[in-house]
Amino acid sequence: MAMLLTPLEAERAAARVMARCDELAAISSTPGQLTRVYLSPEHLRVNQLVGNWMRELGMEVWQDGVGNICGRYEGQQPAAPALLLGSHLDTVRNAGRYDGMLGVLTALEVVALLHSRNRRLPQAIEVIGFADEEGTRFGITLLGSKGITGQWAEDWLTCTDAEGISVAEAMRDAGLDPAAVSSAERAQGSICAYLELHIEQGPCLEAADLALGVVTAINGARRLNCTFTGHAGHAGTVPMGQRRDALAAAAEWMVTVERLTMECDPHVVATVGQIESFPGAVNVIPGQARLSLDIRGPQDELLDALLADLLAQALSIGARRGVDFDSEEFYRIPATACDPQWQQRWHDAVMQVQGNCLMLPSGAGHDAIAIAARWPVGMLFVRCEGGISHHPNEAVAAGDVALAIQAYCLAVGITDPSPQPSPKGRGS
Repeated sequence: MAMLLTPLEAERAAARVMARCDELAAISSTPGQLTRVYLSPEHLRVNQLVGNWMRELGMEVWQDGVGNICGRYEGQQPAAPALLLGSHLDTVRNAGRYDGMLGVLTALEVVALLHSRNRRLPQAIEVIGFADEEGTRFGITLLGSKGITGQWAEDWLTCTDAEGISVAEAMRDAGLDPAAVSSAERAQGSICAYLELHIEQGPCLEAADLALGVVTAINGARRLNCTFTGHAGHAGTVPMGQRRDALAAAAEWMVTVERLTMECDPHVVATVGQIESFPGAVNVIPGQARLSLDIRGPQDELLDALLADLLAQALSIGARRGVDFDSEEFYRIPATACDPQWQQRWHDAVMQVQGNCLMLPSGAGHDAIAIAARWPVGMLFVRCEGGISHHPNEAVAAGDVALAIQAYCLAVGITDPSPQPSPKGRGS
């Protein structure tokens, strides 16, 4: 099958995406940096700009009840179910310019191909710029995507930001009605699937020398606070063989965590990111050590089995050293599998444009987590330089973006470039 876009067309589409990423990056609440949080004036300005780009492509455009910017390109039959494409338009503080935005802008290029060929597909195409994926302002993530899936919790409206402004107040300031959050929810039959293109945020594609990869799942995660409790003692008077050193027990366990996780599965990761020793004096044997554990992987069964093994090892190490161990899990999110059929469609598209395809899980969270509760999801990763994200040095290559747009169009199912008459109806 021939490419849907000529090399020159793909190059121009990628250049347009890169330029628009730069244009959006200039809309920030912090001079010299990129910071754009939920329902800020900058967020609303970006929604307006992206909405204008949608209208130029013949899309019907609206901002929904939780602040997502939405555009619909009608199918061959009016009111047909939509294939939803997109990502988020909010950022972390001092962010990069491609995390989220690249997914929205490449989705617009899919519609641009259809619009330029005067084509309609059996299904409608909708592009969405989600309002809040990062959770930077209110500490609640996926507000936009949970809005369209009806997963908003009632108490979210009372959550406040650092200035004491509640979500409800921010909504009113932005011209939204806090009592109408449910209006953003989409009916089950109105959408058939969700596709999201995103920078990888990791080094795997770069290590494989590949521009594109297909996401198999978004990793689940478990986070625990762990404590080893021994007995403090004088560092000079207690013989080594009689010590109950909590920090030494924790250190042995940390190495065990690393070893067992490496033996488990190449896509499972474990991190001890915090550690404190008490009483913390240079001449006192540590009587207590507190540390965090974060484990992530694409399969819940594998994660739970690994966690059980790690905790059993901690107890064993503690018993051998005369040190008690206990733990408390404070965070758990299940793994989100990408739809097998959409994985295959992405795989076939990537094979066509780059001749090889890496299948890999996502270690970071995405709007697809929330959407998967209601509709099938599929994700495509684009290589990012050095695996850097959430940082101003975030970078992608225009040539990779050109390949991604080609693959996106193929995955959506645009196969025949010959013009067809446009139907009457919404979005025409």
